[in-house]
Amino acid sequence: MIKVNACAARRLLAAALVMTLGAAVAVTGCGRGKGGRSEVVVYTAEKDEIIQAVRSLWSEAAPGVNMSALASGTNEVVQRIRSEQRRPLGDVLWGVGAEGITANPDLFEPYTSAEEKAIDPRWLAVAKGGPWIPNNVVPMVLMYNTKLVSASEAPHGWRDLADPRWKGKLAYAAPDKSGSAYTQLATMVAVFGDNDAGWKTIERVMRNAKILQSSGYVPKGVADGEYHVGITYENVAGLYLQGGAAVKIVYPVEGTAVIPDGNALIRNASHPEAAKRFLDFLIGKPLQEVLARKLAVRSCRTDVAAPPGLPPIDEVKAAPNFDFRWAAEHRKALIEKWQAIVLRLPQ
Repeated sequence: MIKVNACAARRLLAAALVMTLGAAVAVTGCGRGKGGRSEVVVYTAEKDEIIQAVRSLWSEAAPGVNMSALASGTNEVVQRIRSEQRRPLGDVLWGVGAEGITANPDLFEPYTSAEEKAIDPRWLAVAKGGPWIPNNVVPMVLMYNTKLVSASEAPHGWRDLADPRWKGKLAYAAPDKSGSAYTQLATMVAVFGDNDAGWKTIERVMRNAKILQSSGYVPKGVADGEYHVGITYENVAGLYLQGGAAVKIVYPVEGTAVIPDGNALIRNASHPEAAKRFLDFLIGKPLQEVLARKLAVRSCRTDVAAPPGLPPIDEVKAAPNFDFRWAAEHRKALIEKWQAIVLRLPQ
């Protein structure tokens, strides 16, 4: 979590969000939980700042409909949904790596939101045929601490991370835990090649890396000066940048994965009507505008500007060989290859 006057910032943010949205979204007819209480149960990989902001907005948009949220990595929340498959406890999966949804289609029900007409067609094309809705666009980036690394020394792309000078100075989350870290691994495979030479380059990168158990630890560690460089994603790096941390963002010269995170309706949800209305709310313009301005969340909509300080999406170079569907289909195999590399590394 970002340590920039956290308590005061949350109170101010909540007030600003409420004033911005007001009664912009009206929600009625939501599902009822035990004792007749209306609720929607959400599983998510989003960070706490975003969860709290959305909770505040939802309480205004849907008074009386409680939002319960369980947050963890993409893999963990998907595994939880599978373990509960016979008797689902959750209603919505929100803000997770879309590969995790695509790889587990039996856990979700397709849902077409009226708000999808405003989503950029390129993100709808990525999601086509899958049981998920694009949520926000998530370019994968590098991030470095400007007190420890000068602009001339900073890495320019993925290949630079294999340089031995970054040994012990590079932070990377475990892709078998984190959805964003898996996307980053798949991006490196696309850039280096799914062949012996490509995996040898990935191994050199991993020899330099400190493998962390949560994607949130990467940018925090870089901002705190524990690591010089991190492999992360744009939104959380943008939060630290906006918060005044001594960091800069690098968009790799070879290109990067530029794909949306996903939301989905959990199959046989206990509160399906509340779930559908919450899915509409998540991609609605009022919420997406506030999250872009306040929390550096890049919207999937065509009518919401890029977050302050971040480039328009068309200026972010996409890795030419990155194929989202291929990455989703080969998830298990790529993670196993990565795990075999890590096991060979000195402990």
